[in-house]
Amino acid sequence: MRDDRSQALGAFQSGIPGAKGSVLRHEKLIDFIHRNYEADAQGRWFFQNGPQRVYIELEATPHIWRIGDDFAVNSHTGTGAQVNKSLVDENGKVYLHTNWGLGLVHTLDVPRAAQALEMARWTLEEAVSNELAALYGYVMSPQAAHQSSLQA
Repeated sequence: MRDDRSQALGAFQSGIPGAKGSVLRHEKLIDFIHRNYEADAQGRWFFQNGPQRVYIELEATPHIWRIGDDFAVNSHTGTGAQVNKSLVDENGKVYLHTNWGLGLVHTLDVPRAAQALEMARWTLEEAVSNELAALYGYVMSPQAAHQSSLQA
């Protein structure tokens, strides 16, 4: 969570210690965010907090996929998903495109994704990581997009 102090330290992606904020540990707050997590028409992800939207700075993709022993796929929010295809980028990161959109496969579940591919459960395509947001319609940094629109 990025409070005023962490936001004042700099942008989320800046690498400045403390700028990313702190890890959320409060279960009820995490559940609340998960229940209210969605995207607007421009592909900016947020959670609705009463009348205000709290926009999310994405580190990779809008979803992080977990893969169960039975190859069931769930988002970091707990929402189940149906896989349309899988992708691998130039760095070897594995992504799944699902009925809920694109997401990165959790590091611990990459071996299970490889097993699903070996079993021909999913198709695999190559991808370029810096093209994914444009191809799949999401905004990595709503703040940066907003600032560039002000300068235009």
